[in-house]
Amino acid sequence: MQVKYRSFTPGLNPRRTKLEVPGWGGERQPRKDGSMEQAWHCLPFSEGARYGIELCYPYENELRVSVSGGKLVLEGEFGPPPEGHGGEWPPFRAFGDLYYTYQLSLDLKVEEGWAIRTEPHPRFYTDPTDTTPIAVPALIRRWWPMVFFLVFKSPPVGKTHIFRFGEPFAQILIVPEEAAFELVPMSDEEAAERELQSRRIFQSRSTLSAETEWTSATNTVFDGTYRHILGAASEKAKRQR
Repeated sequence: MQVKYRSFTPGLNPRRTKLEVPGWGGERQPRKDGSMEQAWHCLPFSEGARYGIELCYPYENELRVSVSGGKLVLEGEFGPPPEGHGGEWPPFRAFGDLYYTYQLSLDLKVEEGWAIRTEPHPRFYTDPTDTTPIAVPALIRRWWPMVFFLVFKSPPVGKTHIFRFGEPFAQILIVPEEAAFELVPMSDEEAAERELQSRRIFQSRSTLSAETEWTSATNTVFDGTYRHILGAASEKAKRQR
């Protein structure tokens, strides 16, 4: 699949999301006894974090968003718009007292049957400072020719969202246009099969993780069971292609 884009904001170049280590994904702590747990140690999180498209802040003019006296405050010395910039300047606007908008003027074209979904950048979930902007989820159909703006949730009182040059501020996922699924209970046969799989994994855990088990600085035991099974499943899928 191809995702085509055009941007009316110089420097706003979407790219596949990168898990930055060292950086928002954690420190380069090895998977060994005594290490502190890091977000990238969790393979489901790592795969989920790299699954989408990230947008990085293109301006050298830093923006700080806070709430004071019940009102949204947008602070930033933006000066004149940069050369080639189209649309409103500065590109931020209050949207009531609970939200604010960032004018993107970004066009993403996906294939038939697909849509784009905006959401918070994965670094939001690893940020201990609560300064990462919180993009409000939205589904935009392929026939809509422009993401004119993104909506962000205002920070809680006492916290400040910060947009800094080069830092990712939102993620976009490519998803089916329609959620054409039905949520139903498993049949007894399916449930039994899943339970058997679960027990086999549990019984094989010591063998699969013999060389990868480690205990973190907070006395949490980790192992490579999921990574081993994922590797085997990936190799099987390659052979079947």
